[in-house]
Amino acid sequence: MFGLFKKKSKIEKLEEKFKKLMQEWHKLSTINRSASDQKYVEAQLVGEQINALRHEAA
Repeated sequence: MFGLFKKKSKIEKLEEKFKKLMQEWHKLSTINRSASDQKYVEAQLVGEQINALRHEAA
């Protein structure tokens, strides 16, 4: 209940974006290969940002 008003950290926001991009990538993989590849590249860039933030925190 108290977590209701908790703001998400930058890492949590990026993880949600990564998950959304990967879902879009999977859906597009059977329809449009070039769009699928673009979503995958975007997801990988977000993944790199997440890893960089985790290494800064450690």
